[in-house]
Amino acid sequence: MYDLFFQRFNEKVPLTTDETAIIKAHLVPKTLRKKEFLLHEGEVSKHIAFVENGVLRMYLPEENGTQRITQFAIEGWTIADLYSFLTGEPATQSIDALEDTTVLLISKSAHETLLKQLGKYETYMRLLITNAYIALQKRFTSSFHLSLEEQYQHFVNTYPQIVNRVPQHMIASYMGLTPATLSRLRKRLSLRKQG
Repeated sequence: MYDLFFQRFNEKVPLTTDETAIIKAHLVPKTLRKKEFLLHEGEVSKHIAFVENGVLRMYLPEENGTQRITQFAIEGWTIADLYSFLTGEPATQSIDALEDTTVLLISKSAHETLLKQLGKYETYMRLLITNAYIALQKRFTSSFHLSLEEQYQHFVNTYPQIVNRVPQHMIASYMGLTPATLSRLRKRLSLRKQG
């Protein structure tokens, strides 16, 4: 159950056996059924979740009842409404499971304890947050500099494992497109490859 978490951790910051045991004692496994929520908009985010297996999505509910997906998380990825988690203010986003999913949760109190107790945990979290910020900035700037076709192709090339597991209408939501627009875009790209 904890193998993937510690594999990813050790890739960034190698741990001793004792350090692994300290962190493991603060991790709480949780299984979510498909469509089950990890976080509802309006609740305070009390956990950071590491995906052991399955797929989660984070989204902003919109006034017209649609959902604007802001993030997917598959095996080996971490997800949380970080703003809510770090500030204690209500979450503006919801997180739910797109398939049966197992996560390891780190609570706010466990997070604070590990930050004080273990320098390597602090380093790991700094790297995670830095990488998340870099990914967010890349996504933001590509929306200005790349055509829709280029944005979609970049998504497919960067996250092929998501493309094969997530419905196309959710990828459209993530890209800020309607499903019909994404369908036309995919058709154009397919015709170009054939021609």
